[in-house]
Amino acid sequence: MNTRRDFIKKLALTACSASVLSSLSSNSFAASNTLSPALAKSRQKLTDWIVIDDLGGIFDMNTFDEPPQTESLLLSARERSDVLASGISCIRMTAGSTFPAFPGDNLLEKAVANLGFYSKWLHANADFMVLVRSAEDIVRAKAQNKIGITLGFQNSHMLGNNLDRVDIFRDLGVLTMQLTYNGQNQLGGGANVSGRLPLTSFGHSAIEKMNDSKVIIDLSHSGERTCLDAIKASKSPVTISHAGCRALADFPRNKTDEEMKLLADKGGLFGLYFMPFLAPDSRATGEHLIAHIEHAINICGEDHVSIGTDGSYIGVDDMDKVRKLTSEFTQGRIDKGVAAAGEKLGNVNFLPDMVGPTMFADLALRLSKRGHNDSVIEKVLGANSLRLMKAVW
Repeated sequence: MNTRRDFIKKLALTACSASVLSSLSSNSFAASNTLSPALAKSRQKLTDWIVIDDLGGIFDMNTFDEPPQTESLLLSARERSDVLASGISCIRMTAGSTFPAFPGDNLLEKAVANLGFYSKWLHANADFMVLVRSAEDIVRAKAQNKIGITLGFQNSHMLGNNLDRVDIFRDLGVLTMQLTYNGQNQLGGGANVSGRLPLTSFGHSAIEKMNDSKVIIDLSHSGERTCLDAIKASKSPVTISHAGCRALADFPRNKTDEEMKLLADKGGLFGLYFMPFLAPDSRATGEHLIAHIEHAINICGEDHVSIGTDGSYIGVDDMDKVRKLTSEFTQGRIDKGVAAAGEKLGNVNFLPDMVGPTMFADLALRLSKRGHNDSVIEKVLGANSLRLMKAVW
């Protein structure tokens, strides 16, 4: 597989007995006696908030080198308990299409096959999560003590030259479409190619179609010129769901102040990822994330900042093991030529001091200690994302 998410999604689904599943409570956080009083209080706030990860997943990094023991699509007890403990309400998951295109590939077939996989996966875990087709579905899922899952693409090359496919994919549950991945496609340029590549004529037409079909346009991974052109072209607010601030860490995956400000001025949303690209040396920590969030608030305003972790919520049991496995995976991406600038051996694709089921409570606590009030923190953790979804969908 060519991306971390495509690779992990096939390895992270493990079997779980019905007796274990029935023992898990879906209306409260998993019990923990190890949290500090401050962190426990911060986590309790999440029960009243809509917490949305604009780009995330459910996978266990501790076992992603081991194949599933059965063909079951059921989430494991560990995955369920850690997801519940995180306080997450809704996750936008990548339903494929980050893969590169080669001559003769049937990209439509690949995309539909990926959506078929997610349909089966959601059906197998219907007691725990629900497919989101509207913003109201997220509120309803929380009331039902379920996790909302909204599907998105991280590339639009599977459209070919047929814009009617936008509606086909939307009918199948894809409510967010990212224009490019790291490379160049028929819509424009990604982060790994020249930042001067413009949005193409087809890209302009695709944006018009996505606007008319009420699909959220995502400009993560885009090159600078393509990104600016797309923000200007869209009649609806758009998102950059998972990125960082170029002013603090100069990587192509991160966005300039100009891109961020234009995005916000047109009602859009800038999401911060929990990724190594937040630090100039690619060794990011929670401190770097806080700095990027505060810079984004200064540039975009508190109503236009969110989170898109680009990760999962499962705790890490052995950091050295996960670091080794991640290096092996990164080497594979480098060998295939799909790695972005800043992907380095020895890294982990998360923040080592802000990982696992306490990550959002920890973020809320750190922002609170920095002087941000609960209203701002709630916006960043989900209220702003829900607003954008209501506006576009």
